Amino acid sequence: MKQKKSLIAGIIGAGNISPFHIRGYLQANVKLKAIVDIIKKRGEEKAQKYKIEKVFTDYKKMLLDCPEIDVVSVCVPNYLHAQITIDCLNAGKHVLCEKPPALNGKQALEMKRTAEKKGKLLMFDFNNRARKDIQALMAHIKNGEIGRINSAQAKWTRRHGIPGFGGWFTQKDLAGGGPVIDLLHMMDLALYFMEYPEPEWVLAQTFEDFSNNSDFKGPWGFPDVKEGKVNVETASHAFIKFKTGQVLFARTSWAEMNKFVENFGVTFQGTKAGAKLSTLVETYGDDFMAAEANADNLCEIYTMEHGHSIDKKIKVDPDPKMGRELSINNFVNAVLGKEKPLNTPQQAVVLMKIIDALYKSAHTGQPIKID
Repeated sequence: MKQKKSLIAGIIGAGNISPFHIRGYLQANVKLKAIVDIIKKRGEEKAQKYKIEKVFTDYKKMLLDCPEIDVVSVCVPNYLHAQITIDCLNAGKHVLCEKPPALNGKQALEMKRTAEKKGKLLMFDFNNRARKDIQALMAHIKNGEIGRINSAQAKWTRRHGIPGFGGWFTQKDLAGGGPVIDLLHMMDLALYFMEYPEPEWVLAQTFEDFSNNSDFKGPWGFPDVKEGKVNVETASHAFIKFKTGQVLFARTSWAEMNKFVENFGVTFQGTKAGAKLSTLVETYGDDFMAAEANADNLCEIYTMEHGHSIDKKIKVDPDPKMGRELSINNFVNAVLGKEKPLNTPQQAVVLMKIIDALYKSAHTGQPIKID
């Protein structure tokens, strides 16, 4: 049987995140066959810029007309993730779905089961895992230098970062939630470092301060919708206990009175060493991506040697794209059997179950046990 020279990809969704997927595929020598967007002009603009052969406004039409497609990126609003991913898997495609995996754990589980049934690779774009500093720190963890990670703190806070008012981002039924589900990357990273232990219960509180205050809008340019809803949290504080005895504190916000406009990272404490990685953005200025690229980054390991406290700084080449394109490369190489996937559907199910319990705890005011 003649082996294909390269993979063929389709992109569903031509919004702001799609160029990272497109460039990632191009770097991995993947042929871009088609792009889909309900706004035809937006799809045509991306197709012209990146020389993509076909443009569709319906992803089902793409699946029918382009059977040669091997891999699909799902880059659409959260409420569409599960159904589109399941349809693509059922059509025999490997799928890379943007974060969050789904609106809830039930949807994530259905996606996982479909991938298993069809024998296709399903991954999610937890792009921060692909960052060079994260992988450098993981090498120390896997080498046994950290020991068992007993506790961790995950944080992604914003001083003024609400992504528009009334659009799908601020509607619970369309987004699944606010910053908890939007900024889940650091919670995922903490769990990744801890080897994704099985959660036991969650205690959480959410807040809705500044949810209609335009002073707290972020710089991403999502248009406000006058008749739209704003019914998600703007901040959350949660404590998660695992069946292993490990614990995690997770804090996220779009709008909270903090020193930095953006502050995200993970700190953890192990039986042999601890570590901290953080990114601090003092001001967004006129260019959010430039501000992110020029942020103050730190990755350090803390230990004791010969009776003295030792701080070890990990230095890597900067990645202003925060692993977004490296993540696509890993997906391609995982499909080709050249690399292990950086994340699994089972991890996505666990993450979404924790988030489900977090919201339920905040609503009831009680700790929620996870089955």
